[in-house]
Amino acid sequence: MKIEKFEAQIRNRDETKDLAVLDAGGVDEVSVIPWSLLIRQKIVQRVGVSRRKATLVVLLSCVFTVSFMITLLVVSLKTVADDLNSTTAIISWAITAPMLAFGVVGPGFGKIGDLWGHKRVFVYGLFFAGVFALCTAFAWNATSMIVFRTLSAAGGSALGPAAMAYINRMFDPSERVGPLGYWSFVTAGAPVIGVVAGVPLVAVFGWRTIFLTQAPLCLAGCLVAMWLLGDTERRKNVKFDIKGALLLGAGSVLILLAINRGPSWGFGSSRTLLVAVVGVATLGLFARVEQQASDPMLPLKWLRTRNVAFPVTSQALTNFAYMGGFMIVPQLLETGLGFSTSHIGWLIIARPLMFSLVAPFSGRVSSRIGERNAGIIGACAVVASMLLLSQIDVGASDLLIAFGLSLSGIGLGISSPALTALLANSVDNKDLGVASAMQQLLNQMGAVLGAAIMIGIHEATINSGVVKSYSYALLAGAVSSVIAIFAASAVRSTHQTS
Repeated sequence: MKIEKFEAQIRNRDETKDLAVLDAGGVDEVSVIPWSLLIRQKIVQRVGVSRRKATLVVLLSCVFTVSFMITLLVVSLKTVADDLNSTTAIISWAITAPMLAFGVVGPGFGKIGDLWGHKRVFVYGLFFAGVFALCTAFAWNATSMIVFRTLSAAGGSALGPAAMAYINRMFDPSERVGPLGYWSFVTAGAPVIGVVAGVPLVAVFGWRTIFLTQAPLCLAGCLVAMWLLGDTERRKNVKFDIKGALLLGAGSVLILLAINRGPSWGFGSSRTLLVAVVGVATLGLFARVEQQASDPMLPLKWLRTRNVAFPVTSQALTNFAYMGGFMIVPQLLETGLGFSTSHIGWLIIARPLMFSLVAPFSGRVSSRIGERNAGIIGACAVVASMLLLSQIDVGASDLLIAFGLSLSGIGLGISSPALTALLANSVDNKDLGVASAMQQLLNQMGAVLGAAIMIGIHEATINSGVVKSYSYALLAGAVSSVIAIFAASAVRSTHQTS
């Protein structure tokens, strides 16, 4: 009986901790727990899960709804282009433009969440993602499809910083790698489920099914999140840095645009150089504004902090290879090896599948070897992946291709949760949303840079042979990942157990 009583006390203590973490209003001197919260608490107790676990499930389920379609959309580009009387090159903007929006808008959402609470940012972001997903399903031409898809991604970009802020507030620094592993499991596994379940649906009902499925899921998740999630604390007497947000967004868009359009315009053309120079100058002005701002959009001191600068750099560089390969390998398999769309779809899920299988165990790995070594091992696996994929030629076996792709998934599955947790442990709780958004921005920059440069290398060397030109592009990903190894080696692990 004493043991049972002790366990009950522990459960009550944990539930009280969950309430304190998730439902601090931050505006009242006397905290009053509303009846709706008590009902929700009784329900999660009746179901047999803690409030933290229930919240984590809701967060990850909603993140799933905004990420499951990306691989399916890549595989279906030609189908979409044909239906809208366009070209694959134009419709590919339905992937690259959302990537730009996802990275650029994220820091603003992260800062807003830190100031005014992450619940409303999460719910509104999911709502707008669902509304514009529905609009995408009824797009009448390529332009409308790209615009609606970009607006949907802009809304979805709010979920990352908000969900990260919840996770990092709910779990102590020593516990964060595990939940972040599940986060990686969902973000990587969602595209796998999207391809497996979506390819047959697209084949029978068309590409619009992708967004007709996504929209109601987003709106349903919006209602559940509105009801279950408690709000995070809000910071008093702090102003939103509007000038900094505008300069950061404008500078990032210009640089990402120069990177993305470089292969088409020419990296040495006056137009590319002008856009790039203006982008750099805008970010320079942003840095000056942030030094004088009382509440900066992005604390520049982070860039001088070892466990902030190096983890995000390593992740951006491995993302360069990972997402560059994401764009290059399907083209290699289709135009170089003559594979069918369905054949390509089943092969490329090897990478996110391995990512999703490995990521949940990243916490155990990093707790034993440290985040630093986890980052190094992950980047080494990506290097091996790029080198192996660069050797693919006509007649290559499916097993070899799948193994090469799997190595990239294993690499990011090991390193990403560990380095993300390391970053979260290096900033104050009040800045977790902004820190997550900064990481999101740099990862997107790495992704766009990887796709642009690797496609540019392919186009510049195509005279050496189609397959060979893709090999040169993949070697650029290997070089990027080697640099990521050195960046990861510069961090300091926060904990390590035998």
